[in-house]
Amino acid sequence: MAGASNNTATSTSLGRVLLVDDDRSMCEALGSGLSKRNFEVVWETDPSKAMGRLVNEDFDVVVSDLRMPQIDGIALCRQITAQRPDLPVVVVTAFGSFDSAIEAIRAGAYDFVTKPFELDSMALTLERASKHRHLREEVRRLRRAVDENRFSGTLVGESASMKRVYDIMSRVAETDATVLITGESGTGKERVASELHRLSKRNQGHFVAINCAAMPEALLESELFGHTKGAFTDARVSRDGLFVQANGGTLLLDEIGDMPVSLQPKLLRALQERTVRPLGSNTEKPINVRVIAATNKDLDELVERGSFREDLLYRLKVIEVAIPPLRGRGNDVLLLAQRFVETFAKQMSKGVMGITTPAAERLLTYSWPGNVRELQNCIERAVVLTQHDRITVEDLPDSVRDHKATRVILDAEDPSDLPTLDKVEQRYIERVIQAVGGNKRMAARILGIDRKTLYRRLERYGVATTDSEME
Repeated sequence: MAGASNNTATSTSLGRVLLVDDDRSMCEALGSGLSKRNFEVVWETDPSKAMGRLVNEDFDVVVSDLRMPQIDGIALCRQITAQRPDLPVVVVTAFGSFDSAIEAIRAGAYDFVTKPFELDSMALTLERASKHRHLREEVRRLRRAVDENRFSGTLVGESASMKRVYDIMSRVAETDATVLITGESGTGKERVASELHRLSKRNQGHFVAINCAAMPEALLESELFGHTKGAFTDARVSRDGLFVQANGGTLLLDEIGDMPVSLQPKLLRALQERTVRPLGSNTEKPINVRVIAATNKDLDELVERGSFREDLLYRLKVIEVAIPPLRGRGNDVLLLAQRFVETFAKQMSKGVMGITTPAAERLLTYSWPGNVRELQNCIERAVVLTQHDRITVEDLPDSVRDHKATRVILDAEDPSDLPTLDKVEQRYIERVIQAVGGNKRMAARILGIDRKTLYRRLERYGVATTDSEME
């Protein structure tokens, strides 16, 4: 005998459930109760017919009684997990015992529930089982996506924001247009620059990178433009700068927002004239190099402060590639994590194949302030420590394992759980700033207030702001 609830599948459905119990009244009662709790329910009193349904229909979870005359729930669970290992099975019985529970789990059951049970408790178990199944499917799909990804290294992702990045990269890679890559620290700006070089017609030339914040002004000028013998103390021989060394290839100017103001006119002239003049020389050297700049700072804001030339910004920002923070990329976290697992497992000769579902859930709820770089370090650590073939929750750092997602509770039944209006405002402001990567000018615009008002409120919340930000 088969049956179904009166509810049909909707966009708010918590999952499609197959009930298997030889007691028809039990099926009808449980099916009705779960339907009222937004599940789509189908039931069968014959286990063999239930197995037939699994061949032709898709379900998110199976609920099976333990004791049935034709085939018991343990045997049914074994059959289902053998044919559909992706499908969680919840075994239910009125004759609960520790041995029965162990037997069910060994047969592959997701959970073991004893009668009588609360409908709300059962609904919560089934909702978790359904989410567990979908997350496992997502992990498997992402593993396939890793193998199919056309970009190399850590430049992987399927989120809408990353697809926009890929689209821009595909269109500009083969041109010589100057590109400005923006994004928070750790988002992979140098990787994007390297990929633009690899996909360009200059890929047989050198890819040369320099961090403009990592050296003093005098040394940076010499590194970029070169110098002649005797141009300064210790200049015993003439030396070509990176512009000349990168001829025929690509030069990445990382952390361009930290370039000293005094050097910016010389960089602008090099970009405009396609020549450089080494320190101590009166002769110009022609250059044939594509320039890519990268920064984690808001250059428009630096222009307003007078610490970055507006004409240089226009020259660098012919094409902008904005890399989104990892917290805004959804399931890309799992895609990247799988890539890192495979990379580090190979390097360390360990048989680690992937990530458990509970660990994947932790990775998805963590906010990743250090972005892709932090995720990479997290997975490297986990691969080193794990004693299993998949990363578990226990292998993750404390900061990830114990992280609790920040939410403003507005629908709490207990009035004592409701936050104050001031606390709601603080959390919302912090969430907006996080979403725009710390860009307070943009955050103020979204919030509909001026920057000075935003800084005053941040100071009230105990968030330090610098004097330069207040200007």
